[in-house]
This record gives sequence, structure tokens and C-alpha cells, in this order.
Amino acid sequence: MAAAASVASQAQALLRGRICDQGFVHSALRSSPDTNYSKLKYLVGSSVSEACNNSVLLLGPRGCGKAAVVEMVLDDLKKEHPDAISVIRLNGMLHSDDNCAMKEIARQLCLEHQLSFSKMASSDDNTEFMIDMLRECGLAHKTIIFVLEEFDLFAQGKQRLLYSLLDAMQSLTSQAIVIGVSCRLDADQLLEKRVRSRFSHRKLIFLPSSVDSLQRLMEHLLMLPKDSHLPTKYVMEYNARVTSIFSDKKFKGILNSLTDSDATTSHILRFLFRVVSYMDMDSGLLSMQSFMNALSSMQRQPKMDSLQDLSILELYILVCMHRLEDKEHSSYNFTTIMKEYKSVQDAYRTSDNYSHNICFRAFEHLLDRELISFADKKGKALEYRPVKLLISSQELAQSLKLNTICPAVLQKLLDRERYM
Repeated sequence: MAAAASVASQAQALLRGRICDQGFVHSALRSSPDTNYSKLKYLVGSSVSEACNNSVLLLGPRGCGKAAVVEMVLDDLKKEHPDAISVIRLNGMLHSDDNCAMKEIARQLCLEHQLSFSKMASSDDNTEFMIDMLRECGLAHKTIIFVLEEFDLFAQGKQRLLYSLLDAMQSLTSQAIVIGVSCRLDADQLLEKRVRSRFSHRKLIFLPSSVDSLQRLMEHLLMLPKDSHLPTKYVMEYNARVTSIFSDKKFKGILNSLTDSDATTSHILRFLFRVVSYMDMDSGLLSMQSFMNALSSMQRQPKMDSLQDLSILELYILVCMHRLEDKEHSSYNFTTIMKEYKSVQDAYRTSDNYSHNICFRAFEHLLDRELISFADKKGKALEYRPVKLLISSQELAQSLKLNTICPAVLQKLLDRERYM
């Protein structure tokens, strides 16, 4: 038993390491010439080897692998041209201010080439220094690659950084490449005319993977290699189990549910990490239940958890608020809710009749849980301040079904056809 648990722990650690290794996750891209990795590597690699300037935009939603592809390309090119590449990294979240960006470029260039950096230098001095370094690196046949994350944020304001950088690249003596990364597909349209005229207009579009591609990615990550240090018999049994899971119709449903909300690579990796965490440590195998538990944990909603342990009175208050909103009450407060609550008690003659003070304490508890909130910030007494629901009718209906102490009358009150 201890030996089996040890093997399972080793397999789990191996799988987690593969899922967290961006290089391994995207390693399958290296074999195909049609991937954005291959296109970007050819573009940047040919620019380095031919000593020419270039610029390209990588556009696509967050989590689809843009940054990972850039890192793979840079790692490969550094191995191929170890002394011919310098990388300068900027992020629009941090360096969208032109002066700040120029100072950061100068700092990284000084660090890269072992020069002293002056914090007191002006923006013009830093710009002139960048132009001089581009010329010197060009004469030394060394390419400077600028990676601009959140490129669209650099395209705001006067765009002095982009203009200075791209204008310096027009010189025959400079040797630089600009790689812009953005989640906005129209990032190039944000550029001013003077900047756009100096940009090469090359774009690589990253789209969320198809269901079939995602399944191949899962197989790539979850199948154990036959030449691993794990026992051969265990590896064969494990891989056979994973193959059978992938061919099951239930797995197709899980994959469709997962991709309905988010089909990006990063979302799939988070899901697979949870799948591996739900591995049966006794057998060391994955099961369909592992995938179902992982999906359930990915789809958890904090508000639904808060709704599970509410008291009957708190459920009544929420249902009364929902009834008021359904009756198109533009504004209502605690007093209005209590009138609705009293009308329900009079109509159904239930035993769930509580005093005003107890109802107000339940009302405050719902405010603390952020299931309801005040609609304005005016300083009225709490009983008279307008309030609003922070949960949907679907969430409320589902919580009533899952709550074991919920009275049947509350289910009826949610049915619009039975409203009084």
C-alpha cells in the first residue's frame, strides 16, 4: 500500500510539473509550421539573421497563450543566437507614461550592457540614449527586441514612446524588433497616423482553441511517458484509464460545460491541475469522478454557498424582495418588504411569523452577507433606505431547492402564476 501511494505521489508530482511548465504545455506547437509560434519564430529569426528592423502585433483574448509563445520564441532564439539578442520588456500597466517608459528602457539597456544608469537623466536624455544604443547595437550586429505587453495602453495619449521607437528603427544602422501583445483585436487602429506609417502592420491573431484541440492538449499533458522513472505496468494501466475516460460520452459533456464559460488555455490548465489533485491516491489513477469534481470546483459560486445556510426568515425576506421586483416596484425598503411579508403570512396562514425586531436582524444579516445592498448612499434611517437584490431569480430558485429546511410555500411564491 505504501509503495502504491509513493508511485501515485510521484505520478501526481510529474503531472503537476508538466501542467505548470508553459514550455511543455506549448511544446506541441514546435512541430507544426502553421502555428503562431512557427510564424513568430520565422519572422523574428529572419529579422535577427538578416539584420533588419521589424514589428509585429500578437492579438487575442487573455489566456490564449500569447505571452507563452513569445517566451518560447525568445528562449529558442537565445540558444541559436546567444550573443546577438537583447530583450527589453515593458508593460502598459506599468509604463504607459512616456517618461516612465523611456527611463525603464534606459535602465534595462544599461543593465544588459553593463553600463551605469542615471536616475536623474531627463526623458530627452533617455530617448537620445536609446537611439544611440540602437545604432551601436546595429553596428555590432546585435538585435534589441522590445516586448510591449498591453500594447493598447501604449497607444493612448500622444504615443511619444511608440513614435520615438519606431522612428529610430527607420535608420539603416539600427537593428531592432518590436513585439506588441494585446487583448484588443483593434489595437493597431488606435495608432496615430505618424506611428501607423512606421509600423509594419504584421499581425498574428490568437483564437481560443476548438474542443478537439483542447482534448489533444489534455492528452498531451495527462498521458504519462513510457520512458519515465515510474513502473512500466503502472504507466500502461494509467494511460489505458485516461484513454478510456477521453472516449466516454460523459467526458465530452464535461469538456463542453468547461469550454462554454471559458475556452482559453489558462482556464484549461487550471482545470487539469484540479483534476490531478483529485487523483485516487490508493490506486494512483484518474477517474471520471476526478474530472467531475474538478468541474464542480471550477463552477462554484460564492453566493450560492452563502445561500445554503440561510434561516427560513432570511429566505422569506429574499423571496419577498424578488416578488416586489417582479411586481415592478421601482424602489422599496425594509418597511415595504415587511408589508409584503405580512401579506404572505395573511394569505397562506403559515406558522413562520416573526416579530419586527427579529425580521430586522435577519435583514441586517443579509446586508452583511452582501446578498442584498442599499440602492443609494443617503443618510436615512435603515428601515427607509431603498434596497436591492444582489442575486438572480435563478440563483434564488436553485438555493430554495437545495435548502433542506425550506418551506414548500416559498417555492410557490416564486411561481409568477401564483402571485396574488
